[in-house]
Amino acid sequence: MCTHEGLGTRLEIDSGTTHMSEPQGQAPDHEQKRAALGYLHEAWQEARIDGIDGDCLAQACLFAAFAEFVSTYGEEPAARFAEGLALRIRNGEFSLFLTRQ
Repeated sequence: MCTHEGLGTRLEIDSGTTHMSEPQGQAPDHEQKRAALGYLHEAWQEARIDGIDGDCLAQACLFAAFAEFVSTYGEEPAARFAEGLALRIRNGEFSLFLTRQ
């Protein structure tokens, strides 16, 4: 597990999970994640309107995310985090189930 403390936030990465603890005065982790997903959703929609393919967007997002992990934590901790993704994908953590009416 790698711990990074910077900008008043502590982030720990182990083989399968990411945990953030909030300093006083900041929104709880789940609220920050919800806001971040909102920003990403908006950017994704704008790119799709501009004709960018979903697969291309996904690859660019993954590249940007892993580049951020590597620059923040280093190559080995980022690689250990990535190793745990296969099991998480197989377990359905990233599957979106849409209900049809």
